Amino acid sequence: MLSTEYQAISMLCRQLRSVAEVSALLRMPLGVTRVLIADMAAEGLVQIHHPSLDAGKPDLNLLERVLSGLRRL
Repeated sequence: MLSTEYQAISMLCRQLRSVAEVSALLRMPLGVTRVLIADMAAEGLVQIHHPSLDAGKPDLNLLERVLSGLRRL
């Protein structure tokens, strides 16, 4: 059985989200969220996607989502 935190993260991660966004939506400290998601990834419960960089340029959509998540903190 999954913990309450794992269940909440699983629900949020049905859509592609940044760790900062998940942290903000769950009102959890970013460090705690990172550890939980890393543990879940190790157990195969979530997949971690790394943004592709186009010629060294960051993905603007990702940066906007991260900024939005940080603002919710």
